[in-house]
Amino acid sequence: MKTTAAEIAPQLAWIAVDWGSSNLRAWGLDKHDHVIAHASSEKGMLSLKADEYEAELHRLVADWLPDSGQINVMVCGMAGARQGWREAAYLPVPTRLDQLSQGAVIPTLSNDRLRVHLLPGLSQTRSASAHFDVMRGEETQLAGLVADNASFSGLACLPGTHAKWAMLASGAVTQFTTYLTGETYQLLARQSVLQHSIGSDDLNDSACRDAFIAAVSEIHKAPATFSSRLFGLRAQDLLDGTLPPGKARSAILAARLSGLTIGLELSGACHACPASEPITLIGNQVLCQRYTLALNAIGYQTQYVDGDTAVLAGLRLAHQALKT
Repeated sequence: MKTTAAEIAPQLAWIAVDWGSSNLRAWGLDKHDHVIAHASSEKGMLSLKADEYEAELHRLVADWLPDSGQINVMVCGMAGARQGWREAAYLPVPTRLDQLSQGAVIPTLSNDRLRVHLLPGLSQTRSASAHFDVMRGEETQLAGLVADNASFSGLACLPGTHAKWAMLASGAVTQFTTYLTGETYQLLARQSVLQHSIGSDDLNDSACRDAFIAAVSEIHKAPATFSSRLFGLRAQDLLDGTLPPGKARSAILAARLSGLTIGLELSGACHACPASEPITLIGNQVLCQRYTLALNAIGYQTQYVDGDTAVLAGLRLAHQALKT
């Protein structure tokens, strides 16, 4: 049975929000940190001006609010970006993930029913072993690992348009790297000469899966051949008589392109990671399964954490820190 607004309001203790570029998601939680309500909107950072955030948030959660009192709202993601609601400056690494709320910014609201905390992202400046980089939103998912294990250490990957790889030591992010793998794939598949050969792959199909794994292994062994192997996809489409025709052909080539781009990412991200230590994948299940297949192909094991579960756990950790 669906929970009504009248039932939510007496139980509501605080609100968690993940505000991205394209959409936002809000969860209402009770005093035991259990989710009692959920709402979403397509009003992400790209479609809002700074003075429009408060109204959109209030529109989404107004029915949850009790008759009196002020509700804390923990917000991660692009609402805290420079182009967002109000900038929450990046915290430089190394940063303990249980201390994100210390860098939160509290915007002034016209409505005193809500007290909004915009969580910061993380930044990294050039050093002998690192380079300039930023993340905003992913740090809260990483904090979800620390919520259940304050001393978590290891390598974590958050696949996506801009994949993030972060090294954690005793609950702190010590360094991280961003790879434009998803964006690179889309540009190559839709705007390069390869657009004439690339379709939609399906790794449930054995031919696509085999093509993906082979491409990952090939490029991981010889990353310097990436550019030539890309054009090789076009040539293979024109010359390889062993490939099936039509959509099956373009799907296999798409799987190879995916394997090449992800495999190139892995050749950089995993070069110093012992194969004996599992890599934690956080995010969309389908995409994380693709990364698991790729990592297994080059000798690594993985463990998976759902992206929504991670971001909620990270927001819970930030909210708990307000009480200390």
